Amino acid sequence: MSAEDLIIIRGSGSLSALGLGSGGYTAPAPTFTTRYLGTHSLPVAALPAAAEAAVAALRQQHPSYRQLDRTVLLALLAAQQATKQAGWSVPAEQASLAVSIGSSRGATGRLEQFHQEFLAEGTVPVAASPLTTLGNVASWVAFDAGAHGGAALSHSSTCSSAFQALGNALAWLRAGMADRFLAGGAEAPLTDFTLAQMQAIGIYSPFAEADWPCRPGAGGPSTFTLGEGAAVFALEKASPQAVQHQKLSRPDKPIFQLESVGFGFEAIGSKTGLSRDGQHFQTAMRQALAQARRTPADVEAVVLHSPGTPAGDAAERAAIQAVFGENVPPFTSNKWLLGHTLGASAALSLEYALHLLTTQTWPTPPFATDLAPAPMRPLRRLLINAAGFGGNAASALVSLV
Repeated sequence: MSAEDLIIIRGSGSLSALGLGSGGYTAPAPTFTTRYLGTHSLPVAALPAAAEAAVAALRQQHPSYRQLDRTVLLALLAAQQATKQAGWSVPAEQASLAVSIGSSRGATGRLEQFHQEFLAEGTVPVAASPLTTLGNVASWVAFDAGAHGGAALSHSSTCSSAFQALGNALAWLRAGMADRFLAGGAEAPLTDFTLAQMQAIGIYSPFAEADWPCRPGAGGPSTFTLGEGAAVFALEKASPQAVQHQKLSRPDKPIFQLESVGFGFEAIGSKTGLSRDGQHFQTAMRQALAQARRTPADVEAVVLHSPGTPAGDAAERAAIQAVFGENVPPFTSNKWLLGHTLGASAALSLEYALHLLTTQTWPTPPFATDLAPAPMRPLRRLLINAAGFGGNAASALVSLV
């Protein structure tokens, strides 16, 4: 790969509480429903009917898909969308295709099901182990895409997992170890046990489903709300000359460049906590800017991780202040519409960023928050943050070419 070559996002696909794709951002409406956990009722951001129907149809596309975990199916659907949008044929043109998918928990539903059966019956089926390994998320995406001869990599780094996958894809493409990559994140965590875990931490939102339960940047109380979804991106390297030719031949179609992915880590005493000044966020943002040879002034807006927890929201904003100084750009978040999708959240935030670059606007939350209203200047380059338990953080820089 030439030092001048660019990593281009040829296509993207997603599903979330907003449905299939990013069209739901145009006229957002409440997307949350209620799940009952014992005596508790918890708001969640589940897939709507149309997306649920697509999942059900996918299960019937191949006999083996009927036994797959929901997380794997979400990844498959998003990857199919991305491949179609990229115009990649299946499988003839994909000899050098690699796959990299992030998921915090992997096959959550199937694992819990098999464990319940074991407790009740004392046995498990032969397929239990291969169907519950984290690696089966990427391997089934690779199978469905018709990939052969390339890598199929699954990543788990809590809620920054999808950017671990994107960063890996970026590095492999730059090193010439692959020509094309399907990379992103998927998570289907709306199970009783996972909901109980999130509630036990003491951060779950007290607001009802119709009352915008996830409120990033609103201060107290904590409004963490769990969601499900996936987003996958079709990445390939291209010369500046090829990109310029595409711009001239299709001026109506935006071209997105994944400029960099930076990572940060801070060794903290509590694996659910973080420092007040978000040191891992600072490291990740500075690394992303340095890799792309950009300065803070080159960023027009930031898509926050901001899960609606007062401590986490405050730490991220402190980190942004430390990196950008007096010229903090406006920031936004999509979690008030999608909830927190754990290992898929970074990928869905990146897809949200692509939507913002395409439409040059973003929706305004209907509650008091420090999230900015619609941007006042043209958007060309966005920084997207992600973080998770254990002191992990990641930031990606994406731009219009």
